[in-house]
Amino acid sequence: MSGLSPPTEALAAEHRLTERMLAVMEWRVAEMESVGTADVAFIDGAVEFLRTYAGRCHHGKEEDILFRELARKPLTAEHRRLLEELTAEHVFSRTTTAQLVEARTRHAAGQASALAEVISCLHLFVEFYPKHIAKEEQEFFPSVLNYFTAAELSWLRAEQNEFDRRLVHTLYEKAVAAWELMPSQDSDSGAVAGGGSLPEPPMALH
Repeated sequence: MSGLSPPTEALAAEHRLTERMLAVMEWRVAEMESVGTADVAFIDGAVEFLRTYAGRCHHGKEEDILFRELARKPLTAEHRRLLEELTAEHVFSRTTTAQLVEARTRHAAGQASALAEVISCLHLFVEFYPKHIAKEEQEFFPSVLNYFTAAELSWLRAEQNEFDRRLVHTLYEKAVAAWELMPSQDSDSGAVAGGGSLPEPPMALH
C-alpha cells in the first residue's frame, strides 16, 4: 500500500476486514430498525469481533507496539496530538462496546427501550470507524514512519508477527464471511442464494 511500510501495511490490511464487518453492521442495524427487534445472535458476534479482533488484535498491535515505540521518539506537537487522539478513540471504541453489551443484556431481559440503545451503539461504530481508519492511514501512518530506521521497522513487523501468533486471524476471516452470507431475519432458515446450506454463525468465537 503506497506510503506505508510493512508494520503499517499489516495494520491497514486489518482495517479492510474491519470495513467488511462495518458493512455487515450497517445493513443489520437497518434490518433491526425495520423489524423492531434486535438480532441478539449477530450482536453477540459483533461484540466478539469488536472486543477481540478490532480491540485486542488490532488496537493491541497499535497501542502495545507502534504507539509505544512512537511515544519514545521526539515527536512533533502535531504527531503527539494525533497519537493521543487516536489512543482516545480506541478508548471510545472500548467504552461503546461495553455500552452495547449492557444494552443487549437489557434488551434480552425484555426492556423494550434498550433496543434504541443497541441500534444507537451500532450506528456509532458504523459512523466512527471509517473516520478513525482514514485518520490513521491518511494522516498518521505515512507521516510517522520517518521516526524509525529500516532496522526498527523490521523489528516492529517481527514483533507484530509474534503478537499475531497468539491470536487467530483466520477464525475472524471465516466469521465475517459467514455473516456476509447470512440471510435476513425473515428469510427461510438455512436458505442461501444459489442453494446449499448456511454456514454456522461465528458464535464459536467465545
